[in-house]
Amino acid sequence: MPSLIITETLIQTQHFNMEQDDRRRNKNLGKNFMCRLQCMFSHSPTSERLSLEDTQQWSQSLERLLESKYGLATFRTFLKSEFSDENIEFWLTCEEYKKIKSSFRMSSKAKKIYEHFIKAEAPKEINIDYHTREQIKRAVKNPTLQCFDDAQKIVYGLMERDSYPRFLRSDIYRSLLDSLAADAVKG
Repeated sequence: MPSLIITETLIQTQHFNMEQDDRRRNKNLGKNFMCRLQCMFSHSPTSERLSLEDTQQWSQSLERLLESKYGLATFRTFLKSEFSDENIEFWLTCEEYKKIKSSFRMSSKAKKIYEHFIKAEAPKEINIDYHTREQIKRAVKNPTLQCFDDAQKIVYGLMERDSYPRFLRSDIYRSLLDSLAADAVKG
């Protein structure tokens, strides 16, 4: 009987130590990630610091998250860690595509987007229905700035319903919030 009590005590102690290690690791994860984010953008002329308030606002909507350079970078990192970054990459590529002025560049870029994201078995194939895929296949022959709009809306909806809620529950986001909150308390 005494050996059973000792064993239980050892297991409880090990479990407690593991929980402490997990908390310490998550705290460090948030700190390390915050440092990496700020280093990424420190070369920018309008380099503002990542704040707790801004980071908390990311949870209001996917749109709010994507409007923030730190939010977008954090979300992309999260999606890459889950090997599911094709949707955000497609969405961002479409946003850039819409800024194209030259019809030659538009045609070239539309074909690249189709080959990379839309075509069946594409390297970063996005999850869209057959009808939308075929519509884009035809549209790419004479591309317009709107030829990817339907697919972009579908992908945004998928991110909003699936990836975004997972991101809000993720260790990367939670530890970043905890780290910023701890810094705010310290002053």
